[in-house]
Amino acid sequence: MVCFFLNADAKATSCTITVDSIPTFHHFDDMEFAFSLDNDTTYVINFWATWCKPCVEELPFFEKAYRAFENQPVKFIMVSLDFKKQIQSKLIPFLEKRPDMPETWVLLDQDGNSWIPKVDEVWDGAIPVTLFYKGDKRVFVGESFDDYEQLQSIIQSFF
Repeated sequence: MVCFFLNADAKATSCTITVDSIPTFHHFDDMEFAFSLDNDTTYVINFWATWCKPCVEELPFFEKAYRAFENQPVKFIMVSLDFKKQIQSKLIPFLEKRPDMPETWVLLDQDGNSWIPKVDEVWDGAIPVTLFYKGDKRVFVGESFDDYEQLQSIIQSFF
């Protein structure tokens, strides 16, 4: 079975992930649309990487939230900043071990100075960070979450 992390409603118990099954963006501009969708959905966009210890430590909170809000208008997008040469060797094996991981995209754009301020002007480039938005309401969290309740509380504030 090949898992395509394009459908937030899809569930996987075990799967084989390929480089082709992960949406990969070479330029931030190609994924910028995801930061301005205007509908009844709350978007939770987390920037992380497998080499980032605080990022990996908070992933169980996102997995739990993904399951908890699966029947509500909440869309999770986990944007991996793993290096291109590590996608096959580190990211894919990492994701294969996490069947409850929300939809994952890869951003390979190394020109952070041009796109980081587009996510949020206060972001200094450190990860993990998470942007929550629905319509005009935005919440930017520029640090890792200490627990699931913190993450859950911000998501619930959009309802």
